[in-house]
Amino acid sequence: MPPIRFLLAVVGLIATLHLYLAIRLVPDLPVSGAVQFAAIVVLVLSTLLQPLGLLSRSLPGEAWRDRFAWLGMGFMGFFSSLFVLSLLRDVMLVIAFVVDVSGLFELDFSALEAMSAVTCLVLAAIVTAWGFINARRLARVVDINVPIANLPSGLNGFRIAQISDIHVGPTIKKAYLARIVQAVNRLQPDVVAITGDLVDGRVSDLRDHVAPLATLQARHGSFFVTGNHEYYSGAHEWIAELRRLGLRVLLNEHVQLEHDGAGIVLAGVTDYSAGAFDPAHRSDPKAAVAGAPSGVPRILLAHQPRTANAAAGAGFQLQLSGHTHGGQFWPWNLFVPLQQPFTAGLHRLQDLWIYVSRGTGYWGPPKRFGAPSEITCLRLVAA
Repeated sequence: MPPIRFLLAVVGLIATLHLYLAIRLVPDLPVSGAVQFAAIVVLVLSTLLQPLGLLSRSLPGEAWRDRFAWLGMGFMGFFSSLFVLSLLRDVMLVIAFVVDVSGLFELDFSALEAMSAVTCLVLAAIVTAWGFINARRLARVVDINVPIANLPSGLNGFRIAQISDIHVGPTIKKAYLARIVQAVNRLQPDVVAITGDLVDGRVSDLRDHVAPLATLQARHGSFFVTGNHEYYSGAHEWIAELRRLGLRVLLNEHVQLEHDGAGIVLAGVTDYSAGAFDPAHRSDPKAAVAGAPSGVPRILLAHQPRTANAAAGAGFQLQLSGHTHGGQFWPWNLFVPLQQPFTAGLHRLQDLWIYVSRGTGYWGPPKRFGAPSEITCLRLVAA
């Protein structure tokens, strides 16, 4: 449970933002006073349910946790779009007011306020509905070729199926994960890489819902590295549970694989922030590759893209990451670069390729808009 001061600050912020909508948007809606009052009631419910959605893991009873999570996260998805559109609307109205006062054009300002208020509501509803469909449907397969210098012929076409940021929890359950596992198995990969943020909740609550991972199939096995959400959810317990399911958890360590007569090193590090939760889990790419043979391709699984500088220094040729969700939905994708060097896709840093998955699930609002989820099939090819 977060500290009470933090909770009060979050509730206060949510209430303030909803008050802004109540003042700036609702009065301009061309509807009756009764309908405007109903809109205010909805805003009050949203103000109360969003914090409950965020805290749903602390509520007793799985059914109640899930109901409040769906309601709170659903309101959050709609409210976030409505709030951003309302801000843009106010900017537009200020510009229109200046134009009107200047005498350049004659504007019916009342009609503009009414029309723009309705437009905000309609667009927010469309974006939320579209985003919900995108979030809940099975992630599409994205095929990526990664050119590796001096790649042994036996590794040409080596396939890695990457899934990331599924966030099994209040709104993502066993059936959702089972469909992902089936899609991954259809790819017949050489390796499955799970790059963190698999869960949002304790092992005791989600054990049955992650069980489909035991049916993952790959020639050389399935590998996992921790993300920040594993540390929010009890990382040590999850590491033990995933090992029980047959996954190899890489904690600043590597394995050497032999594939069609060629060697390859697959390493994994703990999350970039793991040291703040457990000093023994401090992320260390150099330690992850210590003792590995030279002259063979080195691939690193690292949840956060900002591990890339250390990975390049440790001599890796490819880093697979997630964490960003590609922003998940507009306009939050515009803010990801403030924290991470790469948002999504394939990038180059010195001699290192970095691939950042947009994620296979979602976090928080069941909503993806402009950042589709993905199951990534990466193929190593000769440069």
